[in-house]
Amino acid sequence: MASKYEIIIFWSDEDNAFVAEVPELPGCMADGQTYQEALSNAQQIIQEWITTAKGLGRTVPQPRGRLAYA
Repeated sequence: MASKYEIIIFWSDEDNAFVAEVPELPGCMADGQTYQEALSNAQQIIQEWITTAKGLGRTVPQPRGRLAYA
């Protein structure tokens, strides 16, 4: 299932991997040896994040689409 949350993917020399962050979901991030693997892992972890939040009775933010950073 494709996510509608913004995913920011960047190369991390420290981790020697691509890192995918989901800014709208605090602490939600994944990594991968390729860009595509990081994206796939992020989509999976988003679903796990949402399932966990609901199980704990926490609010799940609605996707806002593209975020603007200055």
